[in-house]
Amino acid sequence: MRLGWMLAAWMAWTAHAWAQPVPAATNQSPPKDDHELARRGVDLMLDGDLTGAKQAFRQIQHESPDSALGFVLEADVTWWEIYYDTANLIDPDVFDVSNKEATQFDSHFNDVLNVGIHKAEAQLHAHQDDARNYLYEGFAYALRARMEGLHDRDLPTARAGKKMRTLLLHAVALDPSLTDAYLGLGIYNYFVDTLSAIVKLLSVFIGLPGGSRTEGLRQLQLCANKGELARGEAKFYLAKDYSRASEKQFAKAQQLFGELQQEYPHNPLWPMLVASLDFRLGKPQRGEARYREVLENTAKGTSDVQAAVHRAAQEALRRLHPEQ
Repeated sequence: MRLGWMLAAWMAWTAHAWAQPVPAATNQSPPKDDHELARRGVDLMLDGDLTGAKQAFRQIQHESPDSALGFVLEADVTWWEIYYDTANLIDPDVFDVSNKEATQFDSHFNDVLNVGIHKAEAQLHAHQDDARNYLYEGFAYALRARMEGLHDRDLPTARAGKKMRTLLLHAVALDPSLTDAYLGLGIYNYFVDTLSAIVKLLSVFIGLPGGSRTEGLRQLQLCANKGELARGEAKFYLAKDYSRASEKQFAKAQQLFGELQQEYPHNPLWPMLVASLDFRLGKPQRGEARYREVLENTAKGTSDVQAAVHRAAQEALRRLHPEQ
């Protein structure tokens, strides 16, 4: 259900939180090696190597056991495992997922996410690198909202999103250079301004503020240009917004997916999405040719990502030629 993605995917910040007192920032920063490992792991994740990404994130946990970063990122890659296991990878709105009650990854996701939240809260209590720990805890609640949304649990999704928004607000109030937070702000602003009536209903119950479509797109572009760890995912979400029927900026969407394909050439998801936009652009023959190329390139794949995209390419071609 789209609400889950709207509120789940990295929400922004509650307006009332601007008035809340914010602890003084510290001058501490995460160890250089941790962030190098985090960037490497995120690159592996977006390149379709979920196992390699998880290994990088666990190395962060081993080397910096008090930090939330490695645990939150492991929850993120576990969420992607769930995504590939359940998602509709054919239609342009690829955030529409199959509503499974549970997957084999759910329990681990919840366990590692709870550890990440606990670590961030402990660091905040000790006033250790407050800005980044607000950011990490905000990421954790974003992932919790994404999981609730996966199962169509609207109110828990909204509550997790609201908590996340407050945390991320504190992060950027302390350190405006944390451009990764604009992923959440951009998604929230765009979807709240453009999507469903149920959002307005929930806003009455839990005080979700309104959004701005144009500001949301601008903020996503900012994160896509200048984000530290969230740049690739911001480009992904921005492309998805442009691909929606309400925007109809299909060429922009395809360009962004094409950039992701160039940056992460081993992940067959990106050419799959490029192909889906060919049909929106009125180029079905090119789209079918690209689907067939994806099918061939994933035929002997051994990873779960390759297997998931291979099944999607088979289904896409079956839809085009049901008689075959």
